[in-house]
Amino acid sequence: MPARQWVGNIPALHQNRLMTTEEKFSALKNILAEMDSVLVAYSGGVDSTLLLKAALDALGPERVLAVTATSPVYPHREVEAAGELARSLDARHRFVPARQMEDEQFLQNPPRRCYFCKLGILAQLVALAQAEGLAWVVEGANADDAGDYRPGMQAVQDTAGVRSPLEEAGLTKAEIRAISKQLGLPTWDRPARPCLATRFPYDTRITPEGLARVEAAEAFLDELGLSDLRVRDHAASGGGGDIARIEVPPDEIARLARPEVRARIVARFKDLGYAYVALDLEGYRRGSLNVSVGGSKEYGSME
Repeated sequence: MPARQWVGNIPALHQNRLMTTEEKFSALKNILAEMDSVLVAYSGGVDSTLLLKAALDALGPERVLAVTATSPVYPHREVEAAGELARSLDARHRFVPARQMEDEQFLQNPPRRCYFCKLGILAQLVALAQAEGLAWVVEGANADDAGDYRPGMQAVQDTAGVRSPLEEAGLTKAEIRAISKQLGLPTWDRPARPCLATRFPYDTRITPEGLARVEAAEAFLDELGLSDLRVRDHAASGGGGDIARIEVPPDEIARLARPEVRARIVARFKDLGYAYVALDLEGYRRGSLNVSVGGSKEYGSME
């Protein structure tokens, strides 16, 4: 059935602004219990981890399967961490190779890139759920996502058999973090990390080599103790060499500009093949590459 036709009286949850966070979390578990069995699209981020925990509590581990997509688009360390966290929750877990790098519509990197990416992954997950005898695929969009234009969210709506229980329960990102902290989930304060394709300007072709370079550059900055960061990969006009534009929180800019830190970053980034290394003085902000299409968010990220 189409993903949005099942809804009974659930919209009342969104209209009731007086619901407490605890009531919303209870509603989430009730929604999941009514589903009978679920495949959780699991990235290991704050949203999907709370969704997996709630599904395990509501349904039991035998009726829940967590599935993590693998691809050059997703950093290896985050994929591995997702598997470790799923095991720590005693969840059944599986890795499934995603096929974005076989999809020419995705590789061309248009503004609707996330739509093609998520549509393909959801089709794989729905087929796997059916093969495993699971009633639904559930993914981690929350109530804050509903107000944004996100092609990835459109893919959820266009795929039969997929639901977004956090959104259905009216849970916001802040509430998800608060519940996760109360439950002792290690993801409660984890920064958002959309896929590596978001580091490239639209219409810049996505390649395995480019993804690997960005992954290595961000891993190096992580080793310096940074968390909220992006390395935006720009091709210089006129063939003058590629540019790495580093975004970090404004209060971290001065630290990266110190001579000894700056020298280490420049040396490592040039080893990775960048001709120029730039520190963005505006600081990290989500979706900085969406300026060209009038947006302000990194559309459709699977957190």
